[in-house]
Amino acid sequence: MTAAQAELQAALRIDRPTVADGAALWRMARDSKVLDLNSSYSYLLWCRDFAATSAVVRDERGEPVGFLTGYLRPDRPGTLLVWQVAVDEAHRGRGLAAALLDGVAARTAAQHGLTAVETTVTPGNTASERLFTSFAERHGARLEREVLFGTDLFPDGPHAPEVLYRIGPLSL
Repeated sequence: MTAAQAELQAALRIDRPTVADGAALWRMARDSKVLDLNSSYSYLLWCRDFAATSAVVRDERGEPVGFLTGYLRPDRPGTLLVWQVAVDEAHRGRGLAAALLDGVAARTAAQHGLTAVETTVTPGNTASERLFTSFAERHGARLEREVLFGTDLFPDGPHAPEVLYRIGPLSL
């Protein structure tokens, strides 16, 4: 890492999202080219209703350059489901997604208790596959994978299957 990269990294901070961040989250999801893009309205609601289990990375100006959205599963309140993770292209490769995931998992564990993390990943999304596999390894947790939603369940056209990654038990 160059001195300029180290300085930029030091200027970044992880924070809870606010409703004002919703448009930036929508833009990052759109620009990722791999995430399913939800309506802009849903990102606004997410920043309002699920801020406690989500996070943004802010640059030196306070602008979001990465995010993680998640929620506690109603039928399994010890399980954090990670909905989406994205980092602006200019900030990728610096471990920001891992820092977001570790930070939200630690915050959720401290506030609610946490025994597992779940997410879905479409086959071929190498960045997400690596992110969640390395999270399981860092925390000494088992990682199980199974198809949660097959292609035949999506009513709006061709969609790759969504593979459930279940990581746990966790002791954070």
